[in-house]
Amino acid sequence: MEHHFFAYISRMRFIQRWGLMRNTLPENDMEHALQTAMVAHCIAVMGNVRYQKHYNPEHVMALAVYHDSSEVITGDLPTPIKHHNPAIKTEYNKLEELAAQQLLSMLPPDLREYYTPLIAHRENTPEWRLVKAADRICAYIKCLEERKAGNLEFEQARKSVKKSIDQIDLPEVQDFMSECVPGFTLTLDELSEE
Repeated sequence: MEHHFFAYISRMRFIQRWGLMRNTLPENDMEHALQTAMVAHCIAVMGNVRYQKHYNPEHVMALAVYHDSSEVITGDLPTPIKHHNPAIKTEYNKLEELAAQQLLSMLPPDLREYYTPLIAHRENTPEWRLVKAADRICAYIKCLEERKAGNLEFEQARKSVKKSIDQIDLPEVQDFMSECVPGFTLTLDELSEE
């Protein structure tokens, strides 16, 4: 029997992010997933090394790889629509759950239990909190990159996302913001000088 999970999930590259915004460089869900995974992994490592946390960085990274996987079925609903109307948010969450179950059904039955925590994740875990923080950081990075390219379309989003990150009470998140994010404002020549 054929199983189409990976063929389907590979279509994340066709899901464009920031659909209501004018982008200088379009971003898709697959690119975003990789960046989020790298950021989340580093935050987990920082938490373990600096703050004696007990994260599993590789699990956090895997969660981040699949964190938007349901969007391959639902599409990426713009944030102003998804998060600013409680009724829409509730219904969209239900739709995401159905999409996650549909994706899981595309896996061989003996593998589903291994992918369920990644695709149909519990959002109240410390690891998921890191993934959501990394997701916000990647949104902030996107805003910085658009501003660097002269696009002011993302300026309000930059302020809003930064405010939400500042409210995250995890020192490892704040460390990543202060130590790793400033480089995204630099040019290649400036990065190469250091």
